[in-house]
Amino acid sequence: MNYSKYDERYSRQILFFPISKQGQNKISKSKVAIIGCGGLGSNIANNLARAGVGFIRIIDKDKIEISNLQRQQLFDEGDIEKELPKAVAAKNKLDRINSDIKVEAIADEINKNNINGYIRDADLVLDGTDNFKTRFLIDKECVENNIPWIFGAVAASSGMACSILPGSGFCLKSIFQGLPPNSVGLNSSNVGILNTAVNIISSIQTTEAIKILIGDLNSLIKGLIILDVWDLSINIVKIKKVEL
Repeated sequence: MNYSKYDERYSRQILFFPISKQGQNKISKSKVAIIGCGGLGSNIANNLARAGVGFIRIIDKDKIEISNLQRQQLFDEGDIEKELPKAVAAKNKLDRINSDIKVEAIADEINKNNINGYIRDADLVLDGTDNFKTRFLIDKECVENNIPWIFGAVAASSGMACSILPGSGFCLKSIFQGLPPNSVGLNSSNVGILNTAVNIISSIQTTEAIKILIGDLNSLIKGLIILDVWDLSINIVKIKKVEL
């Protein structure tokens, strides 16, 4: 790696005292897996690639649709014409944004048989999905494999985010007792979505991710962050520990 170029690329981030050069070096050696490359996932991937995360694995089977362009900032109309899977289109764009990192595109759907192979070497897993069935699967595998992960969800003008760490004493079941009736819950398909809400929640997830990757766990937000961009309300709900 060309360190003069490296220092210049991340100079403004290194100047931020909690990160500094030491934290940036940790970020550059980190591996993350992003499950889902829709509104949250694509924006998280964009943020983390620009922040210099050394290895980013993106898993999503879907192709890009015109309705995605309202909020998924990595994609454009040309990607739709090429009929590219989201993961592949995201990798193509991120490769052009930051050639110093490695991006792996997996055009596949997460299930109980393949998820372990996609996350077991990751330092952190980020939730970019749009349904609770997959989120509970991520939660189960990350808890069992002692991998930190960051939950995120957005619908209409509101969203939620929470960091779940090994040994914390809580998991997704601590927040949601079970799957919603349709295993999906509220999402962009049934209640619509504001791109500003997506941007804010994905930014919160990214910020919490950077804290984890640099080892600044004391700065993590303790609890479930609930935010509504329409009325600019925010609440942090304390999570009770459960027997895992």
